[in-house]
Order: sequence, then C-alpha cells, then structure tokens
Amino acid sequence: MGWSVRFRWIEVVLVVLAVLITACGEAPAATPGGTLQVTVSIVPQVYFVERIGGEYVSATPMVLPGDNPETYEPKPAQLKALSHSAAYFSIGVPFEGAWLDRIASANRKMKMVDTIAGIERMPMATPEPGQPAGAPDPHVWLSPRLVKVQAQTIYEALAQLAPEHQVAFKANLDAFVADIDGLQSDIQQTLTGVKQRKFIVFHPSWGYFARDFDLQQIPIEVGGREPSAQELAQLISTAKADGIHVVFAAPEFSTASAETIAKAIDGQVLLISPLAADWLGNMRTVAQTFAEVLSQSGN
Repeated sequence: MGWSVRFRWIEVVLVVLAVLITACGEAPAATPGGTLQVTVSIVPQVYFVERIGGEYVSATPMVLPGDNPETYEPKPAQLKALSHSAAYFSIGVPFEGAWLDRIASANRKMKMVDTIAGIERMPMATPEPGQPAGAPDPHVWLSPRLVKVQAQTIYEALAQLAPEHQVAFKANLDAFVADIDGLQSDIQQTLTGVKQRKFIVFHPSWGYFARDFDLQQIPIEVGGREPSAQELAQLISTAKADGIHVVFAAPEFSTASAETIAKAIDGQVLLISPLAADWLGNMRTVAQTFAEVLSQSGN
C-alpha cells in the first residue's frame, strides 16, 4: 500500500473518531427510565422546566430551598452530580456570577441555557451585594409576562435535547402559557380598586411584579446592606405618612430591620417568599396578600 493511500485511510479513521466523540459528547443525560435530567439555579425554575418537560424531564435546583441565591456556594457533591445533567438553566441570580463558569466546567457535555436571553432587565433601585449601582434586577421570575419569555426558551432547549418528545413539550408549553395568561388576569382583578399602591419590603424582590401591576415597592435594604439609623427613620416616617401597617419580608433574609420598622409603626411583619416551589399558586397567594394588606393601608 502506498503512503498516499495510507494517509487517506488515516484521515478517514480520524474523521470517524471525531464524529463518534462528538456524538458521545452531545448525548443527553437520562435515568435508566429515560427521564432527561437537568439542573436549574433556583427552585421556581424547577416548576417551569417540569411544567414544560412533563413526565420526560426531571429538574434539580442548585440553590436549595431556604437558601439565599445571592450568596449561595454550591456543595462539592452538587458539582459532582452535574455529570448526570443534560443541561443547566441559568437565570441571572447573583451567585451565578462567581459559579457559572465552574458549573459549566463540571460537565463539558452539559448544554448551558440562558433563560433570560432576550429579556431586558430593569435596574434595581438598591443593587444586590457586590453589584454596582444601576445593576439589573435579577428577579425576572416574579413577572408573569417575563416568565412566558423564559418558558419559550426552556421549551426550545428541551426540544433540542429530546426532539422525540417535542410535540409533548409544545403542548405542555401552550398549557403553561394559558395558565400564565389566566394568572395575569386574576392578579389584575385581585388588585383592582386597591387605592394604596405602595408597600414596604425588606429585600427588593418584587420590582417586576410591582411594575407589571402598577404597585410601588419601597425596599428597606439599601445597596444590599442593612439600612442606617437615618434611613430607618425615613422609612418609618414614610410608613406613617402613607398609613402602612405591614412590612413584608422573606424567609431567606433577615427580618430584624423589618421588625424594627413594624414595631415603630405599631404594625406587623408578613413573610412572602419569592422562591416558593409552587410558582403559580404562590403568585396568586402573594397577590391576594398584597390586596388585603393594601386595602387596609391608609386607614
């Protein structure tokens, strides 16, 4: 056999090997039962992914229930478990800034999906820890309108990973979007007639919700830090002037400053979680809570 023929055979072998390696690298991770395994950043995304993926997809959150997605540090076991994930769905929460590259490097075969692609985020009045003034607000999962955009991105990613289930994914997406449209309508109706549109909350999680439904969020946390004595005094003055008797806080954050203000205005602290597992039900519950509290404010 001449050298030119041998080189051609070597080239063919190398091409075949390259194709096989690429094919192996793109194979989605699945359980023995065939369920596609994916990882998400926060708990509400589990709801989004599994509403669309249905019986064919199982999602695991990186930030565990009760933990703070701003400062969370993934455990070594979680990074190791990424070897079983076909995809990672990011959402722009602060911990991702320090960890997303390491998450991606934990499994080079894993598809990285940016679920906020195409979403224009509004600036936060008070930035998250470690972020400059005017940094974008990461709480995009608390706007039903923006969740529809995220749902489309999730659908497209799942359809690429498991095209054999694309028809089911599309049907699930359509049903989810219909539920979101119903949710928007219900929240609008729930808040109709509420004259007091201002609410005080410790952590500024509800900016998109407030924007969508014509409310005004007044955060206690300033630039990711506890307020100064002067800032506390100003908040107390604002609450008294507007007849606000309830201060909202979240289970994932400190309630000390919220309790200080509530005591000063002879009010109370109510907990509402931005990270509840039942996203749809939680959004309805929060809207109802806002309506009840704001209807009593100003009196």
